[in-house]
Amino acid sequence: MGYYNDGYPPNPHRRKKRKYNWILSMLVGLGIGVFVAVQVIPTFSEPQSKRIDSFNKVKTEQNGKGEFPAEIMNTSVNVDVSTQVTEIVNKVTPAVVGVSNLMENVDYWHQSEVTEAATGSGVIYKVKDGNAYVVTNHHVIEGADEVEVVLYNETSIPAEIIGSDIFTDLAVLRMDASNVEKVIDIGSSGNVKVGEPAIAIGNPLGHMFSSTVTQGVISGKERTIPQDFDQDGRSDWQAEVIQTDAAINPGNSGGALINISGQLIGINSMKINQEAVEGIAFSIPIDFALPVINELENTGEVVRPYLGVEIYSLDEVPQAEWKDTLKLPKDVEGGVYVWTVEPLSPADRAGLKQLDVITALDDKPTMSMIDLRKILYQEKKIGEKVKVTYYRNGKRKETTFELGAQ
Repeated sequence: MGYYNDGYPPNPHRRKKRKYNWILSMLVGLGIGVFVAVQVIPTFSEPQSKRIDSFNKVKTEQNGKGEFPAEIMNTSVNVDVSTQVTEIVNKVTPAVVGVSNLMENVDYWHQSEVTEAATGSGVIYKVKDGNAYVVTNHHVIEGADEVEVVLYNETSIPAEIIGSDIFTDLAVLRMDASNVEKVIDIGSSGNVKVGEPAIAIGNPLGHMFSSTVTQGVISGKERTIPQDFDQDGRSDWQAEVIQTDAAINPGNSGGALINISGQLIGINSMKINQEAVEGIAFSIPIDFALPVINELENTGEVVRPYLGVEIYSLDEVPQAEWKDTLKLPKDVEGGVYVWTVEPLSPADRAGLKQLDVITALDDKPTMSMIDLRKILYQEKKIGEKVKVTYYRNGKRKETTFELGAQ
């Protein structure tokens, strides 16, 4: 008896059944093949980008169900950048101008030629009665025979110098307002905080780079920088400034330092120009500048009450010298010390001497030079009598004298 290799004896009915099973398997396989051809081949005939988009869509949907992380492949991003900084800059830029210092030169043949001796920047802060008023630095227009203002759109307008002040390095110009589009908003430098954003706008290196914008932060406030106007090696003035790391270069002088709201908080003035120093620049605080600007606009000059002394803040002196040299009591926490006394000045007539330490004017504490100047320039008038509290050799003294005019 023969056997098939499945271990069962020969059976004619079984042979017929196996035949039908083979035909059925072939038909099922053919059906699956047709289904796969219909579903898969069109997908691979699509462009690659469309297949990737479909893949990403499936991935994203699955990711939403928490099955696996979505993958991003060959995606193109179109970004419309519109930030507060760009909006503020666009708003403020028309109020920042270039300033040209024009000087007349006469040659050997007595022929005159007007040349551009220096350039700087300025800020339009007021428009009244058809005139626009521009604040800039004194050193920008110093010695000028003529001054020209260049608007942000390159329109040039002749300007008149109303007045300038060497001590604060401020000057006020007046020009026709027909082409002026914007007056800057005035803020307050007293409210600035160290670390907050600061934006400088001006014309570094001349009008070719007009309306240049640099951004940084407020690095320090209530700084004092010594000024030597006559180049004799001794300080003639201590400028009160805001320190910033926003880039300020030659030509930026007189331009605007603004806060993130687009308000003027300082007039750019100077930078430390040393090879080893970077990112240290200074602006005149607008709270300090405004009274000077108003006086220059109204009278053409600044007349100040003065004591007739060269003074420095105690915080510039090592603590050891407070006791050993100045002989100050322990309860003295600040003040200004006298370095020189001008002959026949109010201070000289009142008997002040070198190394006296002034701690109060009219019983108001003067912890630093800034405090003393604020009281003297903002609260006192020429000819007014002032009580000065000071220490000499460790002893507290008082004197009264009449303020003179500087």
